[in-house]
Amino acid sequence: MNDRDNQNKGLFGRAGDKKGASGPIVPVSPSQALKPEKAPQPPKRSRRARNQVVVFLNFILSLIIFIAIIGVGVFWYGKTEFEGPGPLDQTTDFMVRDGAGLNQIAAGLERQGIIANQRVFSLGAKSMLGDDTLKAGEYEIKAHASMRDIVELMQSGKSILHSFTVPEGQTVQQVFDRLRADTMLEGDLPEEMPAEGALLPETYKFSRGTTRAEIVEQMVKAQTRALAAVWERRDPNLPLETPEELVILASIVEKETAKADERPRVAGVFINRLNQGMRLQSDPTIIYGLFGGAGKPADRPIYKSDVDKPTPYNTYVINGLPPTPIANPGREAMEAVANPSRTKDLYFVADGTGGHAFAETLDEHNANVARWRRLEAEQLKAAEDAAAANAAATEEKPAGN
Repeated sequence: MNDRDNQNKGLFGRAGDKKGASGPIVPVSPSQALKPEKAPQPPKRSRRARNQVVVFLNFILSLIIFIAIIGVGVFWYGKTEFEGPGPLDQTTDFMVRDGAGLNQIAAGLERQGIIANQRVFSLGAKSMLGDDTLKAGEYEIKAHASMRDIVELMQSGKSILHSFTVPEGQTVQQVFDRLRADTMLEGDLPEEMPAEGALLPETYKFSRGTTRAEIVEQMVKAQTRALAAVWERRDPNLPLETPEELVILASIVEKETAKADERPRVAGVFINRLNQGMRLQSDPTIIYGLFGGAGKPADRPIYKSDVDKPTPYNTYVINGLPPTPIANPGREAMEAVANPSRTKDLYFVADGTGGHAFAETLDEHNANVARWRRLEAEQLKAAEDAAAANAAATEEKPAGN
């Protein structure tokens, strides 16, 4: 079809063009030919689309999708905050008090700058813990620890442990003085002290918040268990009738020597004396009879008159064992008494080196005593000479400007 045909088509329309069918050509004016055809009307909405229920359901679906998107965003933010590095820039300690609630713990953590958001911590902890709880105690929080790390630490109960050490040979009163002075412990001591020898000297681990009464209870239970085990493994030929008598003798052995390898031999001397009906003649029993659980003042020597002073504990005066222990013996001292060295030794005296010289006869013992007294005199003279030399050097030193 050429250009003229197109022009003719514009001037002569077909009668059936509106319906797309062929028909007779109807002539139109040029202005009518240039006028655009009328656009068809949009289809009418169905009654179903105009239904209010459908409109409401569409709104609800859109709202759910919106809320879900917000929820995912919030969850992702919370998860990132909960598991990401915390704001703490250096390791610190945090105390969880007994009975503290989760919100209270979270607020304390945020207040100390250990976490950034207490709400995130509380929600995350609840999802992790389930029926479990955060344990009371003092915890070491590492620098930049995440909230998850902190929850896991407090859930495990692995709190900081402090130590309380009871040296062997201390009396119950001296142990109570140490407990009273320990600032890490809380609470009052029991009003009634346990019996002498009822506490096991050891190092006890405890977390902050532990009471003094709880430590005393631990020591009593530990001594009961240790004594039962030692008594069961004792030499059956011992001249001791009860576990309490073993503790009494062990307390004397503990006070006589600090050398572990000497304890069985010292115990053997006392066992031999008991078997032969000899008095124990132990100096520490004199001291306990005079001063009791408070102990002898450091500047108070034992006088000759003290040896013959009658007290229930002075084994130079009484026969057999004292009525109670004179200190709290350690496990090794009790084991030494339960299985002493098999010797014929009946005497021992200090040898000047921190140990003792042992003897089977009185003559040997007297020779050892004479040797010790000479050595003691030499040591005293050397100390006096050194003090005099120091005093002379101080006097000769020129005065400062």
